Amino acid sequence: MTAMASSDRLILPLPGNDAFARQLAAAGKWEQGTLETRRFPDGESYVRIAADVADKSVVLVQTLAQPDPGFLSLVFAADAARDLGAREVTLVAPYLAYMRQDRRFHPGEAITSRSFARLVSSSFDRLVTVDPHLHRYPALSALYTVPADTLHAAPLLADWIAAEVESPLVIGPDEESEQWVAAIAQRIGAPHAVLRKIRHGDRNVEVAVSDLSAWHGRQPVLVDDIASSGRTLVEAARQLPQQGFVKPIVAVVHAIFAEDAYQQLTPLCSRIVSTDAVRHESNAIALAPLIALALAADKEGATNLVRHRRSPEPLDEVDRASIDSFPASDPPAWTSGHT
Repeated sequence: MTAMASSDRLILPLPGNDAFARQLAAAGKWEQGTLETRRFPDGESYVRIAADVADKSVVLVQTLAQPDPGFLSLVFAADAARDLGAREVTLVAPYLAYMRQDRRFHPGEAITSRSFARLVSSSFDRLVTVDPHLHRYPALSALYTVPADTLHAAPLLADWIAAEVESPLVIGPDEESEQWVAAIAQRIGAPHAVLRKIRHGDRNVEVAVSDLSAWHGRQPVLVDDIASSGRTLVEAARQLPQQGFVKPIVAVVHAIFAEDAYQQLTPLCSRIVSTDAVRHESNAIALAPLIALALAADKEGATNLVRHRRSPEPLDEVDRASIDSFPASDPPAWTSGHT
């Protein structure tokens, strides 16, 4: 199959995603277009694609941290692209929202992970995201009815640590992160440890740090896939100096840092870095090259990625049980021999 010509793929950023879209377009040598959005006086959204999308593969770029205010504009842009003749419409969402509510914890609750997946699947032909928070779901295919590429940033975190940190000790936030953290440490030939975390609520986390004296003299590096409330990282950063370590470095994939989490963590650390999945002042690791490779990896039949979207089929009892019992600590997919 002939590789897709640069002019056949058009990158369109939603508001706030311009820098990421520029990097993505540059990494893939693709055209970048402009999306005009504004609000009418009554609060309704106006969307206009200021580019020719006919017969092109259109890529809409929007990280979905704090998704509610901009989600309708995203859907309108996807619908407009298709109506204007786009061959396929892909969503690049470096951070994928609404993965938290993966079951009904209390009677009457909406299982928003499923609802959100149905909305996205009805509007796009393909989804590309980075390290979604899969817990009870074995894969995005359990939720999304369109092809969904799950990319992994942990190797990039590992490479950053190897390049920037002398004599690191890689530390994970809880026992469930053991294999993820071990793989990062193994990639760079560093020792690792994990904390024991007991969560009493969204903002009430108890962290137990085991005896790490065997690694005195090393630079502790706290790694996590997402920093939301930041309580685990804050508690760990407070306790490490009590064992004679210097202030830790923190490296995370998704820098949510809700409310004042970043302000609380900053004085406890020597440095905080993140990928640019979520725009934040800590961004130091670029994801655009990783995502560009995924977009460019058109397999045979990739032009047929457009699917007849349908409602998700109901899960039978066996499928439901496999999802409910899926262990979050299974080996990370990116450790299967690929670098």
